[in-house]
Amino acid sequence: MSRPRPGGPSTLEAPAIVGRRHEMAAIRRALSSTRLLTLTGTGGVGKSRLARWTAEALRGTFPDGVETVDLGCLEDGGLLESAVAAALGLREAGPSTLDTLADYLAGHRTLLVLDNCEHLLDPCARLVHGLLRGAPRLRILVTSRQALTVTGERVLWVPPLPVPPREGPARDVARHDAVRLFEQRAARARPGFAVDAANAPAVARLSRRLEGIPLAIELAAARLRTVPLDQLVSELDRHVEVLEESTLPGPPRRRSLRGTLDWSYELCSPAEQRLWSRLSMFAGGAELEAVEAVCGGGEIGREDVVDLLAGLVDKSVLVPETREAVPRYGMMESVRAYGLERLTRDDAEALRPRYLDHHRRLVEANRLDRLAPDQRERYRRLQADLANVRVAIELSLGLLGQPRAGLEMAARLWGYWLLAGSLTEGRHWLGRALSLSPEPSLSRVEGLWVSALLALHQGDLAAAEPPLGECASLARRLGDDAGLACAVQTAGLAAFAAGDAARGLALLEEAHARHEACGERDALALNLFYTAAYGAAAHPERVAEQGERFLALAEAHHAEVSRAYALFAVGLAAWNRGDWRRAEALMRESAAFRGAIGDRWGLAQCLEVLAWIAGARGDHGRAARGLGAVEPLWRAMGASPDRLWPHVQGHERCVAAAREALGERGYAAAFRAGAGLGLERALASAMEEAAA
Repeated sequence: MSRPRPGGPSTLEAPAIVGRRHEMAAIRRALSSTRLLTLTGTGGVGKSRLARWTAEALRGTFPDGVETVDLGCLEDGGLLESAVAAALGLREAGPSTLDTLADYLAGHRTLLVLDNCEHLLDPCARLVHGLLRGAPRLRILVTSRQALTVTGERVLWVPPLPVPPREGPARDVARHDAVRLFEQRAARARPGFAVDAANAPAVARLSRRLEGIPLAIELAAARLRTVPLDQLVSELDRHVEVLEESTLPGPPRRRSLRGTLDWSYELCSPAEQRLWSRLSMFAGGAELEAVEAVCGGGEIGREDVVDLLAGLVDKSVLVPETREAVPRYGMMESVRAYGLERLTRDDAEALRPRYLDHHRRLVEANRLDRLAPDQRERYRRLQADLANVRVAIELSLGLLGQPRAGLEMAARLWGYWLLAGSLTEGRHWLGRALSLSPEPSLSRVEGLWVSALLALHQGDLAAAEPPLGECASLARRLGDDAGLACAVQTAGLAAFAAGDAARGLALLEEAHARHEACGERDALALNLFYTAAYGAAAHPERVAEQGERFLALAEAHHAEVSRAYALFAVGLAAWNRGDWRRAEALMRESAAFRGAIGDRWGLAQCLEVLAWIAGARGDHGRAARGLGAVEPLWRAMGASPDRLWPHVQGHERCVAAAREALGERGYAAAFRAGAGLGLERALASAMEEAAA
């Protein structure tokens, strides 16, 4: 089953590793006796590639899996825990994301790889400390230019690749890993290239000049597309001689990488140089459309972008990939950092507004709270560009001084925050934006009710009530009928959370009338869902029609994600009316879709109800197994069905009936058996047993 993954360079496939047998063996040995291992070394030395390849080789050693999180494109340490939770496919339904992570990993023998941590040392140290304390079977592998200095940390320095001595036959030269890497990458640039007696001295000299740093070697090898080897070595010799006479700070190997980046930059055309620096603004890579919209202008015509991108790919400055048949261009972190240094003040000032405008349009065009036939594609697009959207929001709140733009983006991403389970991140951005946008506005109304909604989905009723009160008051003051309808609707959910079902349903029905008066089709559809799902337990007959209407709307607009939620709402109403056969069919269909898109929150709710249905039919053993199977999902999200209004009654009745029928020991045994299934098998089991 797929699940959400952060966008950007973290998803780029790591190229095949060359050499590193000793380092990989050292990592294996270290992880057998220590719970935290940090790989350090100079930039470009290959720490990330080594960590990823070793982790993959160790996959069989960790029965609960290997999880890799690239933090290179995360620039706000306050979002670290949320980013890791999202990478693990967890929903932050509880108040503490760290507790959710630790609880999820507590019973797992897992290897967690945290890649590119050097710019987030303190937040990473706090996270790692909390995870190691709360998850005793967890092992963590970190890559960073500096150690985290956490108690129990073991540090392994990653050296450059071995280079050949000044003299030696071609056979000996070719055995060195630095030469092997150059030969492999050079063959991509110039098919048929191989180290032989004629070129071995030149390759050996080049490898020594680059001091065995893999990134520097790859950048140099890419140059063979346009120049012969002898010229390449001569160019590099001249550049290094200048570099050695300079006062560039840092140890020799750091200067060597910086010098190679300088050299690669100088070999680019002026337009390629300009595009390199402009593209470095994108933390998560970019598609062609985004590059044209943001980076075009001045010396770079939109019609020139494709050719310039191809040139940077040829020089190994950009790493291409394809997602959903759409080309995307990313950078290694060292290359991106260099590009940012080269970004001129004038270019930066011109690009920032374009960058913000592009991503505002992207968020608006991919809203998930709209009934549209491409909801799944919208979700994936937002996943892919999340790192870039974060940069845009940060720009709006900081350098550009446009907090209202950031507020609108954070609020209109509410459907994404819910579906991805990134509730804490959504609240983080909304909290900052609301504090910077205190003036009365329609944007503030929207931000307030979305902030309250996210708090309610995390069970934080106390945090939801103040913004709800301000939202309703401000909406009335501004004559914002649509905003007031949303405020009333969210207040209805708050009433349900407080245990007042009658008031909650009344407020949802009031909001329904207000949405209709405003002609807000999409908001009305959401209201139908909440009314059907929350009102099903207390008034199944009264709300059944709303669920059917929501399903009909979703199907009429071919809105797949909305349809999955509608199936759940209608199925819940069917369950409460005693129509178990229909409820089962609807829950199975909804669960299959939610599993396919990685919606663990929705999947947990569907599997929960399927367990109830088994119990209602008298199969209490299957019911107990089903409850056990879904329990790890609830715990991983910091949630529980006995605290969620749509589930409280059904859950309690199912547990009580199963315990009475099986006895405490029988119930516990069946529950444990279900809990041991794992997510994939739990879903497959629910589908098979329900079908039977």
